[in-house]
Amino acid sequence: MKRGDFSANSRLFYLATISLGIGVMASFVALVLIKLINFFTNLFFFGKFSIAAASPATHLLGAWVILIPALGGLIIGLMARFGSERIRGHGIPEALEAILFGKSIMQPKVAVLKPLSSAISIGSGGPFGAEGPIIMTGGAIGSLIAQLFHLTASERKTLLVSGAAAGMSAIFASPIAAVLLAVELLLFEWRPRSLVPVALASIVAAALRPWLLGSAGPVFPLQMQIDAMQISGLLACCGVGLIAGVFSAATSSLLYKMEDAFHRLPIHWMWWCVLGGLFVGLGGYFQPRALGVGYDVIEELLSGHVLLQAALALLAVKSLIWVISLASGTSGGVLAPLLMMGCGLGVVEAQFLPESFRLLYPLVSMAAVMGGMMRAPFTAVIFALELTHNVDALVPLLTATIFSYATTVVLMKRSILTEKVARRGYDIFREYGVDPLETTRVDEVMTKTVISISSELSLEEVKSNYFNGYLKFRGYPVIDGSGSLRGIITASDVLTNRLQGSSVGEFTGKSAGDLANDQVVSVLPHESCREAAERMAAFGIGRLPVVSAQNSREMIGIISRSDLLKPRLDQHELEMKRERIFNF
Repeated sequence: MKRGDFSANSRLFYLATISLGIGVMASFVALVLIKLINFFTNLFFFGKFSIAAASPATHLLGAWVILIPALGGLIIGLMARFGSERIRGHGIPEALEAILFGKSIMQPKVAVLKPLSSAISIGSGGPFGAEGPIIMTGGAIGSLIAQLFHLTASERKTLLVSGAAAGMSAIFASPIAAVLLAVELLLFEWRPRSLVPVALASIVAAALRPWLLGSAGPVFPLQMQIDAMQISGLLACCGVGLIAGVFSAATSSLLYKMEDAFHRLPIHWMWWCVLGGLFVGLGGYFQPRALGVGYDVIEELLSGHVLLQAALALLAVKSLIWVISLASGTSGGVLAPLLMMGCGLGVVEAQFLPESFRLLYPLVSMAAVMGGMMRAPFTAVIFALELTHNVDALVPLLTATIFSYATTVVLMKRSILTEKVARRGYDIFREYGVDPLETTRVDEVMTKTVISISSELSLEEVKSNYFNGYLKFRGYPVIDGSGSLRGIITASDVLTNRLQGSSVGEFTGKSAGDLANDQVVSVLPHESCREAAERMAAFGIGRLPVVSAQNSREMIGIISRSDLLKPRLDQHELEMKRERIFNF
């Protein structure tokens, strides 16, 4: 039997069908979240009941605006303490933790409280975006639906991530970036069994977005013709990437130092959100445009309509209040703030870089900051393209984002997302690679010359010849006269027989065939070493007979745990062994 490129079965279509429904539900949840944000923005800043879009920057509250985010923080603190502490944070780390360490199980109240708390946080001026909460909420919906069916933890993960990707796709009209974010940050795999359902959910959400949110075009239309990127422009993009990487590392470090400072406060964590809200209100008093989501501000920064002084002030205030507010444990997302900070940084950099591409730098810096801070470079590049529909910027975007990514990999042990999970006691390793056990077949590493026991051999001879205190193996296959596999005898079988036989004599005159366990767990030669390893782990055994075909008793070899180390040794040599091929 020939093995294919991927491991997939009919369950793929089953999960894909469910994911279509999850895509629809996540789209409506995105709509509800946007309307809730509008509602609370109007309520907190303008004192009216309305779901029309509104910007907190146009408020007329004067100095009273300082108290609005603090009031929002108090409500969120109460919701977290008496509802669910899982609503705190920006969503993606919580989804990561549920996937990697919680068997992709989320509670129903999270699906209700997370969007509500995030809407209150953003609506009261919190400097966040809607994408983190919708990723968390969409993931919760996918997990809850998965819990209604008879699914494995891996299949629950697929549906959880389907909901998360659909939510992001609906908010930003970015179906491809949503799938890439799922792969780079949530799935930790690239397999059809998960990629297809996640992509379908994202596509459904993108298709429904024009009907629900009323826009089929890019979120930030940016018309900019780049005929040919000069070397000077690409070198400038390298510099933009390096600066974005340093900025990402410094901001992430400041965030967690600030979080440590909150933990040292002699008050309950419920009140941290109030303190964070006061800082947000103070920053919003001096720089009102730093409050809330600020999609309109991002569009102005990208189009070059913001002066240097204004961009510097916005960058400083937005960064500071975002760090303090997020460290206080309130609810909100990170993507929109990263986009604004990246654009502001790009506007500042444009004053010192080649003038011919001045309008390009805010966009490039935006993607570079996102790619570096989240360590998701391809997501950042495609996200920037889908937000603006400016394909001409592809090479500059890739250049800056990769330089930013490389810088943060060197400077930061963990990303802003995984650091949060690590502080809860979980370590995440995010390097993707094909498992050598997956690509190596059993017949490539199995032992073909097998030491076996004849089924006719007496138990006394079995004990003296094979289990005599000088054990080479803990178990041996038992073969009958025709060469067929009769069963397995292990050291524990012999010990049990000896203890029972010494007291009753029941096994006197028995042969190896009588003692052998005929419930044999075997493996086929074409199966992967990963499948063999999983079978050993599932049944708690260290050696598997290799049979010629399914339901066959013809043994052609045996594979042990030590055999499974051979592919790992080959991989180690590929990674560590340095050699010169050509000699001059």
